[in-house]
Amino acid sequence: MKNNNPYLFNLDKCEANYTPLTPVSFLTRTARTYPDYLAVIDGDTQKTWREVNERVRKLASALINLGVSKNQTVSIIAPNSLSIFEAHFGIPLSGGVLNAINTRLSPREIAYIIEHARSEVFIVDTECMPSAKEALSKLNRELTVIEVPSSDIGISLDGALNYEEFLSSGDPNHELKELPEDEWDAISLNYTSGTTGNPKGVVYHYRGAYLNALGNIVAWEMPHHPVYLWTLPMFHCNGWCFPWTMAAVAGVNICLRQIHSKSIFDAIVDHGVTHFCGAPVVMGMVINAQEDEKRTFSHQVNMMTAAAPPPSAVLQSMESAGFSVTHVYGLTETYGPAVICAWKNEWDKLDDQQKIEKKSRQGVRYPVLEDLKILKPETLDAVASDGQELGETMFRGNIVMKGYLDDPDATQQAFAGGWFHSGDLGVMHDDQYIQLKDRSKDIIISGGENISSIEVENCLYAHADVIAAAVVAYPDEKWGEVPCAFVELVADSAISEQELIDFCKSQIARYKAPRIIIFQDLPKTSTGKIQKFQLREQAKSISRCT
Repeated sequence: MKNNNPYLFNLDKCEANYTPLTPVSFLTRTARTYPDYLAVIDGDTQKTWREVNERVRKLASALINLGVSKNQTVSIIAPNSLSIFEAHFGIPLSGGVLNAINTRLSPREIAYIIEHARSEVFIVDTECMPSAKEALSKLNRELTVIEVPSSDIGISLDGALNYEEFLSSGDPNHELKELPEDEWDAISLNYTSGTTGNPKGVVYHYRGAYLNALGNIVAWEMPHHPVYLWTLPMFHCNGWCFPWTMAAVAGVNICLRQIHSKSIFDAIVDHGVTHFCGAPVVMGMVINAQEDEKRTFSHQVNMMTAAAPPPSAVLQSMESAGFSVTHVYGLTETYGPAVICAWKNEWDKLDDQQKIEKKSRQGVRYPVLEDLKILKPETLDAVASDGQELGETMFRGNIVMKGYLDDPDATQQAFAGGWFHSGDLGVMHDDQYIQLKDRSKDIIISGGENISSIEVENCLYAHADVIAAAVVAYPDEKWGEVPCAFVELVADSAISEQELIDFCKSQIARYKAPRIIIFQDLPKTSTGKIQKFQLREQAKSISRCT
């Protein structure tokens, strides 16, 4: 039969109807539309969107003159600041791949990343110079170092280029390649925490970065011109793609180099902050701030938080203090947040405790994520939508990474069966909202019963004296494993270990209550996540009768 389908003929891609997606285009549009609107506040430095665009183009031009081209990695280590914000646009615009490095890593880890990423250019804020300098000494090759002098720290590495002078060498009118050749090209390289070995390099593409930047706006219902406070590090999943998001909505970026309670409240009042992101530890800073650190404000401040589910007591305290908390979930491999606890109007009629319980769930997929399921990892069959049957959280769509750099085996394992396997265990509720129960390695199996460490942690957080809590398995001859809790207390708390254990027994099944509680400061990453791998090792060395 003759094919008369008109859609098959003369409807091809061309320059007029198709361009590769790139989040850099958000900056170009905003610089043209709102050139004189404030873009960045970094201490005493303020830049408009016109100025940021000009500086970004100079940075791209200077990098090209240095020899940077497609698929060449440019690394940067810096606190939240103007330079790392500019890097999110200037490095991709040069054709290079942006590699933002965690500022709290050891020199050995920094050296590993630079070598693994094959970086030829390294931008260093002098605040991070001690670690960066030692890392460079471990390399057996030379690379170009560009220093960004901090306000109170001078240039300290011989032979390094000065960032502002380097920008001055660039031409803002340089004919740049505005679009990538392919939206599947790499835009950035982010490294996992590496808690069980060397970190893995997670490769993002332009398409995913563009889509998730827009996904943040839609999912969070962000207006034009928000005032965004950078408590979340920009090196973490490229700041959950929010540098590109803020360019799209022409907002103001308030950069905090050091995060503490007073600086958060000062920014909210002095700059009218409307939005910020962060781990639950940041909520702890807000809730537990000293009276002389707090300041009053009348407008609502929106916070997006991830990591472990916020304990209901913490959420309640945040709401009472004037913060509207949105819970999201994602991984480095999903460009940051990819799941959101989307609020439903009918939930407004629930009582406060029921509302908090709803908010503590991870929720549903981002508008730009294609699919999200809780599956049995062995068979890839869906679990029952009963909020009880445990399975692995799996993702599919355009905001899943390209893969792991130079690690085909790990990439293949992560994508087995056509899904990204997160390693996070959870349940599916009847309304199709997911709720995490634990990392697969964090489930405590005691006497054949599965105990969710998150459930025990939420119970501990419900006590007024608890600031932070982490629960891990403790080996036990009779039960195999029992829960062991590490807890940070508020100042001047006099609660005893047994009193806190008894509190837990009054709230949850007695067999789930911690058998051991250790009071100490908890080890955390720079993004506020508690480093359970350290606590698991510590628990193994505890000698105590259970």
